[in-house]
Amino acid sequence: MRQNKLKYYPPKFVLRDPILEGVYQAMTQGNQVAVVVITISNLREFSQQFEPVQLKEYKSVLREGFREVVEHSPFREDLLVVHDYYSEGLTIFLKINDDKQSVVHIEKLIRILLPKLEKYMFTKYPYFKQSFEVGYMFIERNYSTTQEALYTAQQQAVAMAEKRIQSRYIETLLEMREIIQKRDISLLAQPIIDLSSNQINAWEFLTRGPKGTALENPLQLFSLARQSNLIYDLELLVLEKSFQLIDAVGCVDDVFLNFTPITLGNKRFIAGLDKLLTRHPDIDPKKMIFEVTERDSIEGLNFFHDNIKQLRKKGFRIAVDDTGAGYSSLHTISEILPDIIKIDRSVIQDIDTSKVKESMLKGLILIARETGSLVVAEGIEKKEEADVLKRNHVDLAQGYFYAKPGNMEKERVALL
Repeated sequence: MRQNKLKYYPPKFVLRDPILEGVYQAMTQGNQVAVVVITISNLREFSQQFEPVQLKEYKSVLREGFREVVEHSPFREDLLVVHDYYSEGLTIFLKINDDKQSVVHIEKLIRILLPKLEKYMFTKYPYFKQSFEVGYMFIERNYSTTQEALYTAQQQAVAMAEKRIQSRYIETLLEMREIIQKRDISLLAQPIIDLSSNQINAWEFLTRGPKGTALENPLQLFSLARQSNLIYDLELLVLEKSFQLIDAVGCVDDVFLNFTPITLGNKRFIAGLDKLLTRHPDIDPKKMIFEVTERDSIEGLNFFHDNIKQLRKKGFRIAVDDTGAGYSSLHTISEILPDIIKIDRSVIQDIDTSKVKESMLKGLILIARETGSLVVAEGIEKKEEADVLKRNHVDLAQGYFYAKPGNMEKERVALL
């Protein structure tokens, strides 16, 4: 959302110093912090049957119920604070240690914990059927104060939760549609290095939103696109922009493109791809790799497997991202037998000082060899990590050690 359009006015909340300090410390340690708003959409309907003191008690029970649910879940380490700052629900601050996984991680949390919260509240108030809406937003780092950043993120999260209040939700929806209609995104490229030849083998294209706005941050851009049900439209635009960039620079290297299973499993995807291929006849599908991103499950996506088959028939290759970060990526590997496996940076970080991580790497390489997949290691930030990868005969590598995302000039890439 453009910063000059952030004009939502939910009830103002004041954060106590310990909370501000906790959020600040989490962010300075390299974590993402998200504000999640859970609103009780039908609270007004049954609050008339409560006395004020009973309503206050209800909100207290709701807060404690969420704490109880989180405490008995895999997400307990993520929780910074739960409070009823928002008058019709909860405001929750979550710490997430890998920004690449943030959106899917939060949606998984919501999908798992919300039914449990509803069940908990039903045991306390069996005569009321509570209905919850959820919105979330990530706290930006470029505000002058943590308080300002938190308040802005909370405003946006409320707007996403209160989709029934059209004046708030519709502005976000229109903003996303405007970005897509105006094709107002740009692409950066990060090189992928062949460790045997020490040469650039491929590029991964990375998306940025409208320059100078809050949505320039890809995390904000894609989280709002998902909540607005416009992720397919946005990712198809990314595909179009990718073809344009390849044509413009005359790229002959392989190109990795990140796509959610939501898009790859969309019934319209193959037809949309075919139209773009017709417009860009010089695009060679054999040089393109569709990277199944994040920890989204592919279960329940009726057209996913058929679309993957059609992509392969056209010559496209398939990669699975984030391998080693969780169960979902390993399950996806067994389901689609990818051409390329990308090992998550959580495995690679400081692998030179961890025998356990090197053993994990060897196990993942063994899986890749069994499936006939190439291996790409992500997130290399120092020479010592690269040396471990070479010693273990990893095929390809990418990370800040070689180059940050930027233009496609090969001269800027650091090669050993």
